[in-house]
Amino acid sequence: MSGVYHTIVYFSGRVQGVGFRYQTLQVAKEFEVSGVVQNLPDGRVQLEAEGRAQEVKDFIAAVQERMEGHIRKVEQTSATRSPQFAGFTIR
Repeated sequence: MSGVYHTIVYFSGRVQGVGFRYQTLQVAKEFEVSGVVQNLPDGRVQLEAEGRAQEVKDFIAAVQERMEGHIRKVEQTSATRSPQFAGFTIR
């Protein structure tokens, strides 16, 4: 079984109540990525994405560019694993 590049990104700042998840979904449509974006109870937004490494990296960069005025801090971890997602969704 082949693995895919997987990353989890936590965005902090004014990232809830500003359309962050919706904008992330719109950006995801421009890339060949799968995953999920969700608000966390502590006020952060969690983004999980998987696909080809460069595609995922470009997607994350595009989200950061689109929402740069709202993001104060970004924490990210990445690894290779078996695919877990089909499509991109908001939770």
